[in-house]
Amino acid sequence: MTDKQIIFTKEVTLPAIGQGTWYMGENASYRRAEVSALRAGVEHGLTLIDTAEMYADGGAEEVVGEALNGIRDRVFLVSKVYPWNAGGRKAIAACEGSLRRLRTDCLDLYLLHWSGSFSFEETVEAMETLIAQGKIRRWGVSNLDVDEMQALWQVAGGNQCATNQVLYHLASRGIEYDLLPWCQQHQLPVMAYSPLAQAGRLRSGLLNHPVVNDIARLHSATAAQILLAWVISHQGVMAIPKAASVEHVQQNAAALSITLSAQELAALDKAYPAPKGKTALDMV
Repeated sequence: MTDKQIIFTKEVTLPAIGQGTWYMGENASYRRAEVSALRAGVEHGLTLIDTAEMYADGGAEEVVGEALNGIRDRVFLVSKVYPWNAGGRKAIAACEGSLRRLRTDCLDLYLLHWSGSFSFEETVEAMETLIAQGKIRRWGVSNLDVDEMQALWQVAGGNQCATNQVLYHLASRGIEYDLLPWCQQHQLPVMAYSPLAQAGRLRSGLLNHPVVNDIARLHSATAAQILLAWVISHQGVMAIPKAASVEHVQQNAAALSITLSAQELAALDKAYPAPKGKTALDMV
């Protein structure tokens, strides 16, 4: 895997920054701006769009569906299924609902949003059925820690999993202890959600941190761009920030061309050290 690009199932190579859609579709008055931002992202090369049936109860998928009008073939489309829909007929129905809202006949990648209601055997079977039906091209998981990944790998067909999407940013580095090395060892791409931290004090602490801002000045960049460049500096890791404006999307795309030096990475490491031992997987 080269820097700044991520390979899914040895078939598809994508830029290491995509587009997230969490909180989209919640307010009709923002819809036009959200659609414009997603389309601008595709124009700037951020061709992976990630959504979920959970986001705004399907509202985010509807926004994405509108944004995909005329450009579906240029986009690597990802959605996620609730755990309680991730098996048997429920999985088929949930996927069909997502496809309807997204105005497409096939997902490039379908993820188990988090583990829970169905066994991995049942979920894998449902995913393989959806592939056989032509409704999805590949499947993966989200919010699974290393023990769950190992359990999934023991299930027949479990190693066909194409990615694990987890929370990861400079101030939440728990995956580096064991989950990220495991995924790298198995050549399994990691999709980092909330790469700029979710909200509130933690996000503001990151964006206002003097070390982050000093490095940003050296690159004539924003603090957010440095945080994205840090996430994708890790082998096999893609960032999926949400951007609800065209300007934001342009800034996210520009972060692909920022390469942090060894000294800069060391300074960020000192400001936000990696954990020395196992920590619970962060989720929001």
